[in-house]
Amino acid sequence: MTDATLLAEPAPGLQAAPGRGGGLLVRGLRKRLGGRDVVAGIDLDVAPGELVSLLGPSGCGKTTTLRMVAGFLPVDDGTVAMGGRDVTDTGPERRPSAMVFQNYALWPHMTVTQNVAFPLRTRRVPKQQTAERVRAALELVGLSHHATSKPTAISGGEQQRVALARAVVQEPDVLLLDEPLSNLDAKLRVSVRDEIRRIQQRLGITTVIVTHDQDEALSVSDRIAVMHDGRIEQIAAPAELYARPATEFVASFIGSTSAVGGRFAIGVDSRPGDTVLVRPEQVVLCDDSPLTATVSRVLMRGHFAEVVLRADDDELRAFVSGPPPSVGHAVGVRLGDVLVYREGVLVGGAR
Repeated sequence: MTDATLLAEPAPGLQAAPGRGGGLLVRGLRKRLGGRDVVAGIDLDVAPGELVSLLGPSGCGKTTTLRMVAGFLPVDDGTVAMGGRDVTDTGPERRPSAMVFQNYALWPHMTVTQNVAFPLRTRRVPKQQTAERVRAALELVGLSHHATSKPTAISGGEQQRVALARAVVQEPDVLLLDEPLSNLDAKLRVSVRDEIRRIQQRLGITTVIVTHDQDEALSVSDRIAVMHDGRIEQIAAPAELYARPATEFVASFIGSTSAVGGRFAIGVDSRPGDTVLVRPEQVVLCDDSPLTATVSRVLMRGHFAEVVLRADDDELRAFVSGPPPSVGHAVGVRLGDVLVYREGVLVGGAR
């Protein structure tokens, strides 16, 4: 059986989500806490089977948004619809959604099987059907061998997969994950991140992930909604978000940028007061450029080097895949595509 076939088929005993619902539709969602809007009237459309990440710094409103979508926090204004049905005033237990919490929220006195079966037992799903779905969910996340273990006897990554199994066993139309990888070490985050994406694609569940980690969002998402001060600054596919960030905040939050000023700005089509940014991969070191800079630092990043360049009081960073120049050497510099922002909004994207 091919990988493509595996991705196209739901796990035995579990139902695939597409066709059961119509995705997630959020309109004008607002929440006031402490006298201010922590979520300021956002709109969000997630198509059936799509994975969208809510990405932003701490305090931007992303977790508050997720908790309102899940029904754990009342909405001050706006609506939430799942599968074409308004669920704004519906409790979390009656919504066609399931949530994976940041701390996993596993019962320590229950076995892995009992934890996964818990939401089905509370809904009085017949025992045989419960057993079949739990068995399928544990097989899906690769934990069949830990069926009788307690959460304290398994690793953090395995606990996260138990929480994921407990969510998907409910066969939700919408899967919600709050910082699912934040408690894992760096190496484990990569493998569990890939596992979440594999399971989401295999079951075709409409999914929203909250994260502050741009690498996580860029790796797993069909689209990313970047949040700032309770608002969505931009929602786009990862490649578009990186190449053409709509606002200065998005450009600074996604990837690395340098401010282009002084001699570096010669030839850039911009006005006084504009902010000009450039990605390190758009800074090219060459011998035939009249623009020169001095290498002030070289930072090794594994398979490439990050070279810090200075000209007078201005600084640029460049990614170099070959042997980097030595500190103190003068090098020619040429800029590729730059990002020009006027009052924080993108107005130009090339020299």
